Amino acid sequence: MADFSAWLAALEQRHLANLTRSELTRALRALSSVYVERRDRISSGAALDSAGKRAAFALFYGPIHFLTIDAVVRAVGANAPGIDTIADLGCGTGVGGAAWALACDRSPRVRGVDRNSWAVAEANWTYSEFGIRGRAATGDAVREVTRSPEYPVLLAYTVNELPEATRADLLGKLVAAARNRRSFLIVESIARRDKAWWPEWAQRLEGEGARAAEWRFPATLPASLAQIARSAGLDPRELTARTIFKP
Repeated sequence: MADFSAWLAALEQRHLANLTRSELTRALRALSSVYVERRDRISSGAALDSAGKRAAFALFYGPIHFLTIDAVVRAVGANAPGIDTIADLGCGTGVGGAAWALACDRSPRVRGVDRNSWAVAEANWTYSEFGIRGRAATGDAVREVTRSPEYPVLLAYTVNELPEATRADLLGKLVAAARNRRSFLIVESIARRDKAWWPEWAQRLEGEGARAAEWRFPATLPASLAQIARSAGLDPRELTARTIFKP
């Protein structure tokens, strides 16, 4: 995956310009702690509240999510011909939409939306590096579901970060979208501890023609990414995800 290797090298150059390896390691450990032990702080922006955490997110979780979503898209057949535009809602650094677009024979456009201005800037840089026709903007991911009804929707690592009431509203919008024959792909981590909402979502959306699944793909990480993981005490031997896909 030549494009991925070039992007990863550019990513390191971009985020390690003002950060030492030891600072990156400390930041990645702190970021991992937020995701594993302090999830109640995510909605307040704790995952991206320092330059170190933002760099760690971009340099580690970004590539991991890219590889995972690439594998998921191919496994569920979401890279079918004829997709013109993908709406990546809660796009983060843009890796999800980029992975989906690049998995297609003719890379579709990507419309990214995220509430975080740093993530939006990073997403636009990601699209540019990959040569993707795309643009990200700040906005409300849930509202955007109904604003572009003709586009397939990606919600990658987004639904679990929403407040409960907002998540319930989103489920209603996706049920309506499924009834209108709209395609969407939801991707979340495979961990069960913080996803009491998932069974209801899977049941409701499978009733509308979606398919829920869990995935484990072998993780063959580039050397630089594996080194970053090891330095922080992480050892991702598999790329795992749970998905709900409406063709």
